[in-house]
Amino acid sequence: MRILHTMLRVGDMQRSIDFYTKVMGMQVLRTTDRPEQKYSLAFVGYGDEHEHAVLELTYNYGVDSYDLGTAYGHIAIAVDDAYAACEKIRAAGGSVTREPGPVKGGTTVIAFVTDPDGYKIELIQTRR
Repeated sequence: MRILHTMLRVGDMQRSIDFYTKVMGMQVLRTTDRPEQKYSLAFVGYGDEHEHAVLELTYNYGVDSYDLGTAYGHIAIAVDDAYAACEKIRAAGGSVTREPGPVKGGTTVIAFVTDPDGYKIELIQTRR
């Protein structure tokens, strides 16, 4: 078994695709539009979805925002250098909500960014 994807409901498909491709450096892997069922999908990620977990962005026609609730935590993405990643994300118009630095009580360097719909993304530095 392996994780295939995580689905996020988004309020504006193009805005979300722009964020995940232009700010986070992912690629659009495939899209589907289902007008009769009133939804569209875009799968984005860093590699072929047969080998990597990806994000499924779901836009339900006519819904421009969602209550994220208190159960959702974050998506985690490995980066070589959290400081450089935050600079690049900020320069591309992304929102860094926790500057890079050691996790509380540890030494692993992390940072947080937020996507246009309010989903939190943790950047975990893998290079020491």
